[in-house]
Order: sequence, then structure tokens, then C-alpha cells
Amino acid sequence: MISQHLALYNWNNGVIMIVIFGIVCLSLIATLIIFMNSGKKEKDKED
Repeated sequence: MISQHLALYNWNNGVIMIVIFGIVCLSLIATLIIFMNSGKKEKDKED
């Protein structure tokens, strides 16, 4: 009985949304690291 109900759900939409969320999170972390590294370089130039 349970296996009959599992076939009715489509997992494609959920998987796509998880992948998009992961890409967004990774891009935000990458931009944060880039900003942190560029800030250190500007302080070194002033000293």
C-alpha cells in the first residue's frame, strides 16, 4: 500500500530546488571570501 503512494510524488522539482539553493549558498560564501581577501590586501597597501 505504501509503495503505491510513493509513485505518485515527483521528486524532480525538489531536487532542482535543492541544487539551486546549494549553488546560491556556495556563491554567497565565495563572494564573502573574495571580499575578505580584498580587504586584507587594501590594509597591507596602506601600511
